[in-house]
Amino acid sequence: MKFSINTKTLLASVAAAAFSLLAQANDAKNLDELLNQLAQGQIAQTEENKAREAQFTARKSEQDAMLKQAIGERDGQIQLSAQLENQFQDNELALANQTDALNKRLGELKELFGVLQQVAGDTKSKFQNSVISSQISGRDVFLDEFAQSMGSTSKLASIEEIERLWFELQREMTQSGKIATFDREIVLADGTKTTTAVKRVGSFNLVANGKYLEYINETDSVAELMRQPVNRYLDTASTLSDASNGQVAFALDPTGGSILSLLIQAPSDRERVDQGGPVGYVILAIGLVGLLIAIERFISLFLIGAKVNRQLKAPAASDDNPLGRVLMVKEQYPNADTETLELKLSESILREVPKLQSRLTIIKIISVVAPLIGLLGTVTGMINTFQAITLFGTGDPKLMAGGISQALVTTVLGLVVAIPMVFISTLLNTRSKGIINILQQQSAGIIANRSEKGA
Repeated sequence: MKFSINTKTLLASVAAAAFSLLAQANDAKNLDELLNQLAQGQIAQTEENKAREAQFTARKSEQDAMLKQAIGERDGQIQLSAQLENQFQDNELALANQTDALNKRLGELKELFGVLQQVAGDTKSKFQNSVISSQISGRDVFLDEFAQSMGSTSKLASIEEIERLWFELQREMTQSGKIATFDREIVLADGTKTTTAVKRVGSFNLVANGKYLEYINETDSVAELMRQPVNRYLDTASTLSDASNGQVAFALDPTGGSILSLLIQAPSDRERVDQGGPVGYVILAIGLVGLLIAIERFISLFLIGAKVNRQLKAPAASDDNPLGRVLMVKEQYPNADTETLELKLSESILREVPKLQSRLTIIKIISVVAPLIGLLGTVTGMINTFQAITLFGTGDPKLMAGGISQALVTTVLGLVVAIPMVFISTLLNTRSKGIINILQQQSAGIIANRSEKGA
């Protein structure tokens, strides 16, 4: 590198001299002047070169001095590094000896402090999930600092810290057996915040305004559950919120919210129906139609049966009931022979049968079709399940839950509609046949009377 720089400098000097000589040559008028100019230029160039050489020599000496200084500093740093390494090793040995001596002196106290650290960590986790922290905040800060100080720096616990740990454990145990009321800002289900009276049932549940609450440790906030349990549990929460003393029935979650969170995740009846999809809605629509027809038939047959019973007790025939219209046939044909009268009565009964059995076939068809539609929904749901397995595999069961839910819910809905329809169809059919049987009995009696008179 040094040689390259000096060579460049020398070439630059030679080039500058050459340009200078050429400039002087251009100013010369004859050969003698040119020769003199060349001689003078050579002399000037020699002196300039000597000055440059002297400057170069001086710089070389300066660079040698800087190099020696750098080598000296390097050797000094190497020596210092060796000294520090030796000192570090000595410190490690001394620290190990001091640690061994400390462990020997601690003896059983070391196990005690280890247990204290473990208890502090476990208690901190418990306090973070405890609803008591919604009323008494900041307890986990001390436990966190206590556990970290003992674990990271091997600091020995003081009497005050041990007593503080015992106090927090005792307070948690004491508060878990009390029902406390305190004012606290809560987050409602719609996202708004309000300050209200909150009742804490031990370390189990929080309620306010007849609804269950949850404590969120990450934000140190109390929020209303987005979904509340069914009404029979909410009624106990309302009773507890309104009560000031005495004993009240309350739906308690002994797990501190785990069972409640699972309970509110269970789908409601409306959500179960929605899981059936379009097939489920079709089944319910058919069931509703069948129920309306069944109600109409029950009322109609009940009224007809009442009129027929009255007609049985009445001396004169009336045309407002099937039996009365059948009995009027005898009056319309007083002189007809037995065979003719029998045919006329049979014709009258046949006219009444369609009215008595009207729309009963539809109910019977619904009782048969409903489970078939449920089976259709089952097949559709299983197809969706296998499509999800094909696309995403079986790693996540939630991807298959939709199809399985549809398959099961439609089957249930089909059976729920079909089973009552079977009973209803049987009852209505029995009722209508009972009325028809009365008509046939009375018709047979009329024919028997006519035969006796004719004989």
